[in-house]
Amino acid sequence: MKELRALLERLSLAFGPSGCEGEIAAIIREELAGLPIDLTADRVGNLIAHVPGKEGASRVMLSAHMDEVGFMITDIEENGFLRFGTVGGIDTRVMVGRAVKLLGKAGYVCGVISAKGIHLQSSEEREKLPTLDEMYIDIGADNADEAKKYVERGDYGTFDTCFLSLGPNGEYLSGKAIDDRVGCALLIELLHRVAKEAPLDVDLYCAFTVREEIGISGATNAANRIAPHIAVVLEATAMADLPDVPAARRVADTGKGGVLSLADRSTIYDRDLIQLALAVGEKSGIPVQVKRFVSGGNDAGNIQRTGIGVRCLALSAPTRYLHAPVSVVRESDIEAMLDLLLALLPEFAKEGI
Repeated sequence: MKELRALLERLSLAFGPSGCEGEIAAIIREELAGLPIDLTADRVGNLIAHVPGKEGASRVMLSAHMDEVGFMITDIEENGFLRFGTVGGIDTRVMVGRAVKLLGKAGYVCGVISAKGIHLQSSEEREKLPTLDEMYIDIGADNADEAKKYVERGDYGTFDTCFLSLGPNGEYLSGKAIDDRVGCALLIELLHRVAKEAPLDVDLYCAFTVREEIGISGATNAANRIAPHIAVVLEATAMADLPDVPAARRVADTGKGGVLSLADRSTIYDRDLIQLALAVGEKSGIPVQVKRFVSGGNDAGNIQRTGIGVRCLALSAPTRYLHAPVSVVRESDIEAMLDLLLALLPEFAKEGI
């Protein structure tokens, strides 16, 4: 699906660490321009698209977070190097030597994450990984005064990664922030498919949420505002499908569609909705699989507890190298997720669901 691939590339390349989602929101607004939907932003920055349903229709919330993991500048050394902390969970093993992009007072600034070179390390230092306080960002400034012309404490950064197609037929897509720009891309494409069909059988709200990576705070506000009966969280999930990982610890597989979670560290998902999704997938010939490992968490952790409670389902894209400078996802899995969502919406409107 050429349009979905191009959309994911645009979203992946955009700058949007937690707390700095404005560029992503602007792209979403542009991509949805002209559709007959009610598009609003709340006080914390969530963007919510509403497609009205028939009178008395159940409220269904589809959620995807706009933010990505990144960095925040915490100090500027006299020699011009920048100290930083992480925004969201990033494995320090993947950081040294990576290109980054910072958003400073003068616009975007390129940099590289650095640490003491191996030829300067003691034998003891070579036996362990560098910690965050042993790393810094080099933006090519000769001193602190020069660095301060471009950045200051509190400025955000992300990995600076190109978007590529992998595999003999280009069926795999790689880039940064696949978590969760893949969910954002799916919501945009879904809205283009259904917006002109209003009123729908369900009262549909698509929430593009903020700050998921640092505590799932944005989704709480959105869910309180929407008060949905059912919520489907669109995410990316780590697969662990590497050669040295035992099969029993692999989370999911590429090429087998989206991944339904049974439980994670913050949510036990609605078993009836899981069975419904599996049945719809089988009936419609849409590949879908069940997550085989309990791990992680997402916006559902807070959405389920809002109001008088929300029935939640999580549908994730099986993704390699989550929260890393580059992730890899298979295009056919994304397409299968979209097909399943479109098939599920009318099912949510049936009596008893």
